[in-house]
Amino acid sequence: MKMTRLAAMALLGTLAAGQAAADLVFPSLSYRTGPYAANGIPFADGYADYFTLINERDGGVGGAMIKMIECETGYNTQKGVECYESTKGEGSLVYQPLSTGITYQLIPKATADGIPIHSMGYGRTSAAKGSIFEWVFNYPVNYWNGASVGVNHLLELNGNDIAGKKVALVYHNSAYGKEPIRTLEELSEKHGFDFMPIPVDHPGQEQKSQWLQIRRERPDYVLMWGWGVMNQVAIQEAANIRFPMENFIGIWWSGSENDVIPAGDGANGYKALTFHNAGAGAPVFADIQEYVVDAGKAAGTGDQIGTVLYNRGMYAAMLAVEAARTAQGIHGTADITPAMMRDGMEALEIDAAKMESLGLPNFGPEFAVSCENHGGPGLGAVQQWDASAKKWSMITEFGPSDMEVIGALIDEDAAAYAAESGIEARSCS
Repeated sequence: MKMTRLAAMALLGTLAAGQAAADLVFPSLSYRTGPYAANGIPFADGYADYFTLINERDGGVGGAMIKMIECETGYNTQKGVECYESTKGEGSLVYQPLSTGITYQLIPKATADGIPIHSMGYGRTSAAKGSIFEWVFNYPVNYWNGASVGVNHLLELNGNDIAGKKVALVYHNSAYGKEPIRTLEELSEKHGFDFMPIPVDHPGQEQKSQWLQIRRERPDYVLMWGWGVMNQVAIQEAANIRFPMENFIGIWWSGSENDVIPAGDGANGYKALTFHNAGAGAPVFADIQEYVVDAGKAAGTGDQIGTVLYNRGMYAAMLAVEAARTAQGIHGTADITPAMMRDGMEALEIDAAKMESLGLPNFGPEFAVSCENHGGPGLGAVQQWDASAKKWSMITEFGPSDMEVIGALIDEDAAAYAAESGIEARSCS
């Protein structure tokens, strides 16, 4: 019999007051070294600091303290798999791989082991199909949503008509960078724009030929799927050829302070997609300052609070905590298992009231996860860099992506994966 919410909360209160629950174990597959460290560090700090906040301010989740295990991957797929294998036996509740390559390798492993993966805004896009990918979640948004939100922004700028326009994609030549290509090909057919993909090899420090090609072929807009030093180099090269920065739009992993500050005034007006706010104005950041940074318990120096990638790591940790809390409520115990955590992730609801109560008003879009939909509603926004103020500002609301196109692609790719892997779709009725 399903326990009522009130009964579940009463039981959790009894557990919190009367006995110590086992730790809730959250591994952190981080990269504080290597060519992507400048972006990996603030995410890892935000991820860790939010867990510390929950322990220090709230005494954990439902009486259970959080134990975070950090393992260095260097953004290397093999090391990421090794980190998974070395930590999965510790009671790990969910993995946030922070790498599309690692995610692809972990999907079959974690599925076999019964441990959920949350590849928030990255990874295999078709994992949004919950009936096929039972243990994988990519809410609140995925790369194909991002491609569509970017195209929608171009449509808004051009009176809903971009037929004949030329749109280039400068992308990291990896599983990550290749992820949006199929969607952009479909959208180019639908809207009549010319699509020009331009790969950049890892780690992206040499891009002269790519930007000479852009100068020669003169696309109207450039989209970018980059990461780490590739972003900095691309933005500097764009400034060098005087490409209009307001026509240069990066995915959310190409839109941090680290990406634009090195180019100085040349980066002014550059845009990036996002699924959450930047800045440290939300009340939760005051709590992080008090309970974590000032208490000497911060993962870093505390100087990254409010930056894009710190906020993203903090946001990922918040979603993990709320999924764990949901799982505790569903199962009536603070000592949740990975399978229970999966249930909590699949029942997760983040609405405006919830965000307000967490000290994060208007921080991200509202969404709900379900058996069929592990990817959320696919909402995204556009932010723009002000070089003089050294600040990102949202210039659009969170808006929808073209789910008519994306949904069909997700169904097709998920069905192909199921056939290849011998997976039978579960019923979500």
